Amino acid sequence: MTDTSELVAQLADRVQLLEDKLAIMHIISAYGPAVDSGSAEAVAGLWTEDGVYDVDTGSMSGRAEIESMVRSSNHQSYIHGGCAHLVGPPHIAIDGDTAVATCHSQLVLRDTETGANRVARITANRWEFARLNGEWKVTLRTNRLLDGRAEARDILAAGVTATV
Repeated sequence: MTDTSELVAQLADRVQLLEDKLAIMHIISAYGPAVDSGSAEAVAGLWTEDGVYDVDTGSMSGRAEIESMVRSSNHQSYIHGGCAHLVGPPHIAIDGDTAVATCHSQLVLRDTETGANRVARITANRWEFARLNGEWKVTLRTNRLLDGRAEARDILAAGVTATV
């Protein structure tokens, strides 16, 4: 029979895991509203100071470059034309103070001529996290377009078997 202190320790570990997963989900779910509202500091603040956002169209290193992406004329045209960055529920694997989350994301743009919305991009996403001073932050986010290339499929396949 298991003693009370062991049960309490097991319960505390399970609660910590749930709190960690919830914190990571909170970060991922904040990305879309922050980037679609043009909240550059909020977007960049999801990353560590030296965090990297690696998109198939280019890579941004550090918060300043991520903020610049949000403020760029290209991104501002998305916002002012009507856009939505939709991030699907993540599969999360946690090991101590590091974690990996894998999910899909979509960029939906409004067609200014017809007013209809269309999916402009669907990507496979790998988010890597570190817990620093008790707070989870993104260290690396890798997005790859789901256009038939193996690289995007590999991200998804690795995610469902991820063990940090």
